[in-house]
Amino acid sequence: MAGRPRNIESPESLWILFKEYVVDLKERESEWLKVQYVGKEGERKTDPFKLPLTFEGFKRYCWDVEVGSIEQYFTNQDELYKEYIGICSRIKTSIRENQILGGMLGVFNPSITQRLNGLADRSDITSGGEQIQSNTNLTLTLPDGTKLDDFTI
Repeated sequence: MAGRPRNIESPESLWILFKEYVVDLKERESEWLKVQYVGKEGERKTDPFKLPLTFEGFKRYCWDVEVGSIEQYFTNQDELYKEYIGICSRIKTSIRENQILGGMLGVFNPSITQRLNGLADRSDITSGGEQIQSNTNLTLTLPDGTKLDDFTI
């Protein structure tokens, strides 16, 4: 293999690293507390937020545990990481599924979940699917009755 030495020995090692990230994220939930006041006495209650899996979070975790950059495994930089393609796809799919399910269940913000995963509902309500003309010629009539023709927007 040409280039720098790999910091992750095998696809299996990358999967193990991802599972460790998931455990780490679960442990970090206690840092993010939702405060509620319940009952007629307004008793203070705290619950941890469920944290979503993110690719950015996984990359940060890899730096934290001194693995370093993992981007090259996911982009198959210089086609040196072909054997990692399957596990990288599995990791990205796991992250996407976590975000989508969390959004659908209302655990995570559905709007952000949609945007992050390209799920925005789009409707063309102005042109009926036709291309919109970029030049429209108008006639502008001034208060004194003067007309300006060929006013283009």
